[in-house]
Amino acid sequence: MRAPLLILLILLVVNVLTDLYIYRRSASCANPLWKRLQAASAVAGLLIIGVAIALPARKGPETLLTWKMWALFSYLTLYIPKYVGIICDWLASLPLLWHKKRVKALTAGGIVLGTVTFAAMWWGALINRFNIQVNEVTVEIAGLPEAFDGMTIAQFSDLHTGTFGSDTTFTSALVDRINGLDPDLIVFTGDIVNRESTEADPFVSTLSRLYAPMGVAAILGNHDYGDYRDWDSAEEKQANMEHLYSVFSKAGIDLLLNETRWLRRGNDSIALIGVENIGDPPFKIYGSLKSSYPDISDSNTKILLTHNPQHWVDSIAEQPGMNIALTLSGHTHAMQMSAGHVSPAVFRYPTWGGLYHDSTDHAESRKLYVNIGAGTVGLPMRMGATPEITLLTLRSAEKDSK
Repeated sequence: MRAPLLILLILLVVNVLTDLYIYRRSASCANPLWKRLQAASAVAGLLIIGVAIALPARKGPETLLTWKMWALFSYLTLYIPKYVGIICDWLASLPLLWHKKRVKALTAGGIVLGTVTFAAMWWGALINRFNIQVNEVTVEIAGLPEAFDGMTIAQFSDLHTGTFGSDTTFTSALVDRINGLDPDLIVFTGDIVNRESTEADPFVSTLSRLYAPMGVAAILGNHDYGDYRDWDSAEEKQANMEHLYSVFSKAGIDLLLNETRWLRRGNDSIALIGVENIGDPPFKIYGSLKSSYPDISDSNTKILLTHNPQHWVDSIAEQPGMNIALTLSGHTHAMQMSAGHVSPAVFRYPTWGGLYHDSTDHAESRKLYVNIGAGTVGLPMRMGATPEITLLTLRSAEKDSK
Protein backbone atom coordinates (compact mmCIF):
# COMPACT_ATOMS: atom_id res chain seq x y z
CA MET A 1 0.00 0.00 0.00
CA ARG A 2 1.57 3.28 -1.13
CA ALA A 3 0.38 6.06 1.20
CA PRO A 4 3.19 8.66 1.48
CA LEU A 5 3.45 10.62 4.67
CA LEU A 6 3.00 13.93 2.83
CA ILE A 7 -0.39 12.85 1.46
CA LEU A 8 -1.53 11.78 4.93
CA LEU A 9 -0.42 15.12 6.40
CA ILE A 10 -2.28 17.08 3.70
CA LEU A 11 -5.33 14.92 4.38
CA LEU A 12 -4.99 15.73 8.08
CA VAL A 13 -4.97 19.50 7.43
CA VAL A 14 -7.99 19.27 5.11
CA ASN A 15 -9.91 17.25 7.64
CA VAL A 16 -9.11 19.59 10.54
CA LEU A 17 -10.64 22.40 8.44
CA THR A 18 -13.59 20.11 7.70
CA ASP A 19 -14.14 19.49 11.40
CA LEU A 20 -13.95 23.19 12.23
CA TYR A 21 -16.56 23.97 9.57
CA ILE A 22 -18.96 21.28 10.80
CA TYR A 23 -18.40 22.26 14.45
CA ARG A 24 -19.31 25.88 13.72
CA ARG A 25 -22.40 24.83 11.78
CA SER A 26 -23.52 22.38 14.46
CA ALA A 27 -23.02 25.04 17.18
CA SER A 28 -26.03 26.88 15.77
CA CYS A 29 -28.27 23.82 16.21
CA ALA A 30 -30.77 23.88 19.06
CA ASN A 31 -29.89 20.29 19.98
CA PRO A 32 -26.36 20.20 21.52
CA LEU A 33 -26.05 16.50 20.58
CA TRP A 34 -24.82 17.39 17.07
CA LYS A 35 -21.98 19.52 18.45
CA ARG A 36 -20.95 16.76 20.85
CA LEU A 37 -21.03 14.11 18.11
CA GLN A 38 -18.88 16.29 15.87
CA ALA A 39 -16.34 16.93 18.65
CA ALA A 40 -16.17 13.20 19.46
CA SER A 41 -15.72 12.20 15.81
CA ALA A 42 -12.98 14.81 15.35
CA VAL A 43 -11.03 13.48 18.34
CA ALA A 44 -11.52 9.90 17.13
CA GLY A 45 -10.33 10.91 13.67
CA LEU A 46 -7.13 12.47 15.04
CA LEU A 47 -6.37 9.34 17.06
CA ILE A 48 -7.01 7.03 14.12
CA ILE A 49 -4.94 9.02 11.62
CA GLY A 50 -2.15 9.18 14.19
CA VAL A 51 -2.11 5.39 14.27
CA ALA A 52 -2.20 5.21 10.45
CA ILE A 53 0.80 7.56 10.16
CA ALA A 54 2.79 5.82 12.90
CA LEU A 55 2.41 2.26 11.60
CA PRO A 56 5.05 1.33 8.99
CA ALA A 57 4.00 0.43 5.44
CA ARG A 58 7.27 -1.11 4.22
CA LYS A 59 8.71 -2.66 7.36
CA GLY A 60 7.55 -4.97 10.11
CA PRO A 61 5.15 -7.93 10.10
CA GLU A 62 2.10 -8.08 7.84
CA THR A 63 -0.18 -7.59 10.85
CA LEU A 64 1.09 -4.00 11.16
CA LEU A 65 0.22 -3.30 7.52
CA THR A 66 -3.23 -4.79 8.12
CA TRP A 67 -3.76 -2.51 11.11
CA LYS A 68 -2.60 0.45 8.99
CA MET A 69 -5.11 -0.43 6.26
CA TRP A 70 -7.97 -0.71 8.75
CA ALA A 71 -6.95 2.54 10.51
CA LEU A 72 -6.87 4.44 7.22
CA PHE A 73 -10.17 2.88 6.16
CA SER A 74 -11.82 3.80 9.48
CA TYR A 75 -10.55 7.34 9.11
CA LEU A 76 -11.99 7.65 5.60
CA THR A 77 -15.35 6.27 6.76
CA LEU A 78 -15.52 9.21 9.15
CA TYR A 79 -14.52 11.90 6.67
CA ILE A 80 -15.92 10.91 3.28
CA PRO A 81 -19.48 11.15 4.72
CA LYS A 82 -18.52 14.55 6.15
CA TYR A 83 -17.39 15.72 2.70
CA VAL A 84 -20.76 14.63 1.32
CA GLY A 85 -22.57 16.58 4.04
CA ILE A 86 -20.48 19.72 3.51
CA ILE A 87 -21.04 19.73 -0.25
CA CYS A 88 -24.79 19.48 0.30
CA ASP A 89 -24.61 22.24 2.92
CA TRP A 90 -22.71 24.51 0.51
CA LEU A 91 -25.37 23.90 -2.12
CA ALA A 92 -28.01 24.70 0.47
CA SER A 93 -26.25 28.02 1.14
CA LEU A 94 -26.06 29.19 -2.48
CA PRO A 95 -29.38 31.13 -2.29
CA LEU A 96 -27.76 33.37 0.34
CA LEU A 97 -25.72 34.93 -2.49
CA TRP A 98 -29.00 36.34 -3.80
CA HIS A 99 -30.21 37.29 -0.28
CA LYS A 100 -32.64 34.40 -0.14
CA LYS A 101 -33.14 31.70 2.46
CA ARG A 102 -31.00 28.62 2.81
CA VAL A 103 -32.50 25.40 1.45
CA LYS A 104 -32.57 23.50 4.71
CA ALA A 105 -33.82 20.35 2.99
CA LEU A 106 -30.48 20.08 1.15
CA THR A 107 -28.56 20.20 4.43
CA ALA A 108 -30.83 17.53 5.89
CA GLY A 109 -30.42 15.49 2.71
CA GLY A 110 -26.64 15.77 3.05
CA ILE A 111 -26.82 14.34 6.56
CA VAL A 112 -28.89 11.41 5.29
CA LEU A 113 -26.63 10.85 2.29
CA GLY A 114 -23.53 10.99 4.47
CA THR A 115 -25.03 8.41 6.81
CA VAL A 116 -25.82 6.14 3.85
CA THR A 117 -22.23 6.55 2.59
CA PHE A 118 -20.85 5.57 6.01
CA ALA A 119 -23.08 2.48 6.11
CA ALA A 120 -22.18 1.51 2.50
CA MET A 121 -18.46 1.66 3.20
CA TRP A 122 -18.73 -0.59 6.24
CA TRP A 123 -21.08 -2.93 4.37
CA GLY A 124 -18.37 -3.19 1.71
CA ALA A 125 -15.79 -4.05 4.35
CA LEU A 126 -17.72 -6.47 6.55
CA ILE A 127 -20.07 -8.17 4.08
CA ASN A 128 -19.65 -7.45 0.38
CA ARG A 129 -15.93 -8.24 0.13
CA PHE A 130 -16.82 -11.86 0.89
CA ASN A 131 -19.74 -12.12 -1.60
CA ILE A 132 -18.20 -14.20 -4.38
CA GLN A 133 -19.69 -13.69 -7.85
CA VAL A 134 -19.28 -16.08 -10.79
CA ASN A 135 -19.34 -14.43 -14.22
CA GLU A 136 -19.89 -16.80 -17.13
CA VAL A 137 -18.49 -15.55 -20.43
CA THR A 138 -18.42 -17.11 -23.89
CA VAL A 139 -15.40 -16.20 -26.02
CA GLU A 140 -15.48 -16.81 -29.78
CA ILE A 141 -12.08 -17.55 -31.28
CA ALA A 142 -11.39 -17.75 -34.99
CA GLY A 143 -9.31 -20.81 -35.84
CA LEU A 144 -9.90 -22.52 -32.51
CA PRO A 145 -9.01 -26.22 -32.92
CA GLU A 146 -12.12 -28.38 -33.01
CA ALA A 147 -11.15 -30.40 -29.94
CA PHE A 148 -11.11 -27.20 -27.83
CA ASP A 149 -14.57 -26.01 -28.85
CA GLY A 150 -16.46 -25.85 -25.54
CA MET A 151 -13.36 -25.86 -23.33
CA THR A 152 -13.89 -24.04 -20.01
CA ILE A 153 -11.38 -21.94 -18.08
CA ALA A 154 -11.93 -20.72 -14.51
CA GLN A 155 -10.00 -17.52 -13.83
CA PHE A 156 -9.39 -15.86 -10.49
CA SER A 157 -6.96 -13.11 -9.62
CA ASP A 158 -5.50 -10.71 -7.03
CA LEU A 159 -6.00 -12.83 -3.93
CA HIS A 160 -3.76 -10.65 -1.71
CA THR A 161 -3.62 -13.29 1.02
CA GLY A 162 -1.83 -11.00 3.47
CA THR A 163 -5.00 -8.97 3.97
CA PHE A 164 -6.69 -12.09 5.42
CA GLY A 165 -3.89 -12.81 7.90
CA SER A 166 -4.11 -16.54 8.63
CA ASP A 167 -7.88 -16.81 8.18
CA THR A 168 -8.49 -19.22 5.30
CA THR A 169 -12.32 -19.11 5.47
CA PHE A 170 -12.83 -16.92 2.41
CA THR A 171 -10.11 -18.60 0.35
CA SER A 172 -11.56 -22.01 1.14
CA ALA A 173 -15.00 -20.86 -0.04
CA LEU A 174 -13.39 -19.44 -3.19
CA VAL A 175 -11.65 -22.74 -3.95
CA ASP A 176 -14.88 -24.67 -3.40
CA ARG A 177 -16.75 -22.39 -5.82
CA ILE A 178 -14.05 -22.74 -8.47
CA ASN A 179 -13.94 -26.54 -8.17
CA GLY A 180 -17.73 -26.65 -8.23
CA LEU A 181 -17.69 -25.11 -11.71
CA ASP A 182 -15.86 -28.23 -12.98
CA PRO A 183 -13.59 -26.26 -15.36
CA ASP A 184 -11.17 -27.88 -17.77
CA LEU A 185 -8.41 -25.46 -16.74
CA ILE A 186 -7.90 -23.08 -13.80
CA VAL A 187 -5.73 -19.95 -14.10
CA PHE A 188 -4.64 -17.38 -11.52
CA THR A 189 -3.53 -14.04 -12.95
CA GLY A 190 -1.27 -12.64 -10.24
CA ASP A 191 -0.91 -10.86 -6.88
CA ILE A 192 -1.09 -13.75 -4.45
CA VAL A 193 0.47 -11.57 -1.69
CA ASN A 194 0.75 -7.92 -0.65
CA ARG A 195 4.42 -7.50 0.29
CA GLU A 196 6.19 -10.77 1.04
CA SER A 197 5.92 -14.46 0.27
CA THR A 198 5.32 -15.74 3.80
CA GLU A 199 1.84 -14.19 3.68
CA ALA A 200 0.76 -17.08 1.44
CA ASP A 201 1.99 -19.85 3.77
CA PRO A 202 -1.32 -20.36 5.64
CA PHE A 203 -3.13 -20.76 2.31
CA VAL A 204 -0.97 -23.43 0.66
CA SER A 205 -3.09 -26.33 1.86
CA THR A 206 -6.31 -24.60 0.78
CA LEU A 207 -5.01 -23.68 -2.67
CA SER A 208 -3.69 -27.22 -3.16
CA ARG A 209 -7.33 -28.36 -3.33
CA LEU A 210 -7.81 -26.59 -6.68
CA TYR A 211 -8.33 -29.20 -9.38
CA ALA A 212 -8.92 -29.20 -13.13
CA PRO A 213 -8.20 -31.98 -15.66
CA MET A 214 -5.85 -29.71 -17.65
CA GLY A 215 -4.18 -28.35 -14.54
CA VAL A 216 -3.87 -25.13 -12.55
CA ALA A 217 -1.59 -22.41 -13.94
CA ALA A 218 -0.54 -19.04 -12.54
CA ILE A 219 1.54 -15.94 -13.17
CA LEU A 220 2.96 -13.26 -10.88
CA GLY A 221 1.60 -9.75 -10.34
CA ASN A 222 3.27 -6.51 -9.32
CA HIS A 223 2.80 -7.23 -5.60
CA ASP A 224 4.53 -10.62 -5.83
CA TYR A 225 8.10 -9.37 -6.33
CA GLY A 226 8.70 -7.88 -2.88
CA ASP A 227 8.83 -4.33 -4.25
CA TYR A 228 6.44 -3.00 -1.60
CA ARG A 229 8.77 -3.85 1.27
CA ASP A 230 12.23 -2.64 2.31
CA TRP A 231 14.79 -5.47 2.37
CA ASP A 232 18.12 -5.51 4.16
CA SER A 233 19.89 -6.94 1.11
CA ALA A 234 19.37 -8.14 -2.44
CA GLU A 235 19.95 -11.67 -1.18
CA GLU A 236 17.08 -11.35 1.29
CA LYS A 237 14.76 -10.15 -1.47
CA GLN A 238 15.82 -13.05 -3.71
CA ALA A 239 15.18 -15.50 -0.87
CA ASN A 240 11.70 -14.04 -0.65
CA MET A 241 11.18 -14.87 -4.34
CA GLU A 242 12.47 -18.39 -3.91
CA HIS A 243 10.02 -18.85 -1.06
CA LEU A 244 7.18 -17.70 -3.31
CA TYR A 245 8.17 -20.20 -5.98
CA SER A 246 8.01 -22.93 -3.35
CA VAL A 247 4.52 -21.78 -2.29
CA PHE A 248 3.18 -22.37 -5.80
CA SER A 249 5.06 -25.67 -6.05
CA LYS A 250 3.68 -26.98 -2.73
CA ALA A 251 0.16 -25.95 -3.79
CA GLY A 252 0.53 -27.92 -7.03
CA ILE A 253 0.14 -24.79 -9.16
CA ASP A 254 2.19 -24.46 -12.34
CA LEU A 255 3.83 -21.01 -12.16
CA LEU A 256 4.65 -19.68 -15.62
CA LEU A 257 7.72 -17.42 -15.58
CA ASN A 258 7.93 -16.13 -19.15
CA GLU A 259 7.04 -19.62 -20.35
CA THR A 260 4.58 -21.49 -22.54
CA ARG A 261 2.64 -24.66 -21.79
CA TRP A 262 0.96 -26.63 -24.56
CA LEU A 263 -2.57 -27.75 -23.81
CA ARG A 264 -3.50 -30.89 -25.75
CA ARG A 265 -6.77 -32.57 -26.64
CA GLY A 266 -6.59 -35.48 -29.04
CA ASN A 267 -4.45 -34.38 -31.97
CA ASP A 268 -5.08 -30.66 -31.33
CA SER A 269 -3.18 -28.21 -29.14
CA ILE A 270 -3.21 -24.56 -28.07
CA ALA A 271 -0.53 -22.50 -26.37
CA LEU A 272 -0.93 -21.14 -22.83
CA ILE A 273 1.59 -18.31 -22.45
CA GLY A 274 2.45 -16.86 -19.05
CA VAL A 275 4.50 -13.66 -18.78
CA GLU A 276 5.87 -12.05 -15.66
CA ASN A 277 4.59 -8.59 -14.81
CA ILE A 278 4.47 -6.10 -17.68
CA GLY A 279 2.64 -2.86 -17.03
CA ASP A 280 2.70 0.90 -17.05
CA PRO A 281 4.68 3.14 -14.64
CA PRO A 282 5.22 3.08 -11.72
CA PHE A 283 5.04 -0.73 -11.95
CA LYS A 284 8.30 -2.48 -12.79
CA ILE A 285 8.62 -4.65 -15.88
CA TYR A 286 9.77 -8.21 -15.29
CA GLY A 287 8.13 -9.94 -18.22
CA SER A 288 9.10 -10.62 -21.79
CA LEU A 289 6.54 -11.82 -24.31
CA LYS A 290 9.27 -12.67 -26.83
CA SER A 291 11.04 -14.89 -24.29
CA SER A 292 7.73 -16.55 -23.45
CA TYR A 293 6.84 -17.33 -27.07
CA PRO A 294 9.42 -16.32 -29.71
CA ASP A 295 7.20 -16.41 -32.82
CA ILE A 296 4.02 -14.71 -31.67
CA SER A 297 2.81 -14.22 -35.25
CA ASP A 298 2.48 -17.92 -36.08
CA SER A 299 -0.92 -19.54 -36.71
CA ASN A 300 -1.24 -21.44 -33.42
CA THR A 301 -4.14 -20.51 -31.14
CA LYS A 302 -2.73 -18.75 -28.08
CA ILE A 303 -4.04 -17.71 -24.69
CA LEU A 304 -1.91 -15.19 -22.81
CA LEU A 305 -1.81 -14.69 -19.06
CA THR A 306 -0.50 -11.21 -18.19
CA HIS A 307 -1.31 -9.47 -14.92
CA ASN A 308 -1.73 -5.86 -15.99
CA PRO A 309 -4.30 -5.23 -18.79
CA GLN A 310 -2.33 -2.18 -19.89
CA HIS A 311 0.11 -4.66 -21.46
CA TRP A 312 -2.69 -5.69 -23.86
CA VAL A 313 -3.62 -2.08 -24.59
CA ASP A 314 -0.04 -0.96 -25.24
CA SER A 315 1.51 -3.95 -26.98
CA ILE A 316 -1.11 -6.39 -28.28
CA ALA A 317 -4.37 -4.72 -29.30
CA GLU A 318 -4.32 -3.44 -32.89
CA GLN A 319 -0.67 -4.48 -33.25
CA PRO A 320 0.20 -6.27 -36.52
CA GLY A 321 1.61 -9.75 -36.08
CA MET A 322 0.28 -10.13 -32.55
CA ASN A 323 -1.63 -13.36 -33.11
CA ILE A 324 -2.95 -13.80 -29.56
CA ALA A 325 -6.60 -14.83 -29.55
CA LEU A 326 -7.32 -14.24 -25.87
CA THR A 327 -5.54 -12.41 -23.07
CA LEU A 328 -6.49 -12.86 -19.41
CA SER A 329 -5.55 -10.18 -16.86
CA GLY A 330 -6.39 -8.87 -13.39
CA HIS A 331 -4.73 -6.04 -11.45
CA THR A 332 -7.38 -3.30 -11.51
CA HIS A 333 -9.74 -4.57 -8.74
CA ALA A 334 -12.20 -2.14 -10.40
CA MET A 335 -10.67 0.06 -7.68
CA GLN A 336 -12.87 -2.05 -5.38
CA MET A 337 -15.79 0.24 -6.27
CA SER A 338 -18.37 -0.21 -9.00
CA ALA A 339 -22.05 0.03 -9.81
CA GLY A 340 -23.01 -2.21 -12.68
CA HIS A 341 -20.36 -1.63 -15.33
CA VAL A 342 -19.41 1.81 -14.01
CA SER A 343 -16.27 2.24 -11.93
CA PRO A 344 -13.80 5.04 -11.14
CA ALA A 345 -11.15 2.58 -12.40
CA VAL A 346 -11.96 3.76 -15.94
CA PHE A 347 -10.01 6.98 -15.23
CA ARG A 348 -6.88 4.87 -14.67
CA TYR A 349 -7.43 1.88 -16.96
CA PRO A 350 -9.60 1.92 -20.10
CA THR A 351 -9.87 -1.87 -19.79
CA TRP A 352 -10.68 -2.29 -16.11
CA GLY A 353 -13.16 -5.19 -15.98
CA GLY A 354 -14.95 -7.59 -18.31
CA LEU A 355 -14.49 -8.61 -21.95
CA TYR A 356 -12.89 -6.29 -24.52
CA HIS A 357 -12.23 -6.53 -28.28
CA ASP A 358 -9.67 -4.63 -30.33
CA SER A 359 -11.87 -4.38 -33.43
CA THR A 360 -15.49 -4.37 -34.47
CA ASP A 361 -15.07 -7.81 -36.06
CA HIS A 362 -15.45 -9.81 -32.87
CA ALA A 363 -14.76 -13.14 -34.55
CA GLU A 364 -11.35 -12.01 -35.81
CA SER A 365 -10.42 -9.58 -33.02
CA ARG A 366 -7.91 -10.04 -30.27
CA LYS A 367 -9.83 -10.32 -27.01
CA LEU A 368 -9.05 -9.38 -23.41
CA TYR A 369 -10.84 -10.41 -20.25
CA VAL A 370 -10.06 -8.49 -17.06
CA ASN A 371 -11.02 -10.24 -13.82
CA ILE A 372 -11.56 -7.67 -11.01
CA GLY A 373 -9.99 -9.91 -8.39
CA ALA A 374 -10.95 -11.74 -5.25
CA GLY A 375 -9.03 -9.98 -2.49
CA THR A 376 -8.45 -6.41 -1.35
CA VAL A 377 -5.44 -4.19 -0.88
CA GLY A 378 -5.09 -0.61 0.35
CA LEU A 379 -8.63 -0.43 1.70
CA PRO A 380 -10.25 -3.64 3.02
CA MET A 381 -13.60 -3.10 1.31
CA ARG A 382 -15.49 -3.71 -1.91
CA MET A 383 -18.38 -1.35 -2.65
CA GLY A 384 -19.93 -3.24 -5.51
CA ALA A 385 -17.00 -4.84 -7.39
CA THR A 386 -17.65 -8.15 -5.64
CA PRO A 387 -14.92 -10.85 -5.59
CA GLU A 388 -14.94 -12.46 -9.01
CA ILE A 389 -14.51 -15.91 -10.47
CA THR A 390 -14.76 -15.96 -14.26
CA LEU A 391 -15.86 -19.07 -16.13
CA LEU A 392 -14.83 -18.65 -19.76
CA THR A 393 -16.15 -20.99 -22.43
CA LEU A 394 -14.17 -21.11 -25.68
CA ARG A 395 -16.18 -21.42 -28.88
CA SER A 396 -15.10 -21.69 -32.49
CA ALA A 397 -16.18 -18.55 -34.34
CA GLU A 398 -16.44 -20.46 -37.62
CA LYS A 399 -18.66 -23.14 -36.11
CA ASP A 400 -21.03 -20.61 -34.50
CA SER A 401 -21.30 -18.61 -37.73
CA LYS A 402 -22.65 -21.52 -39.78
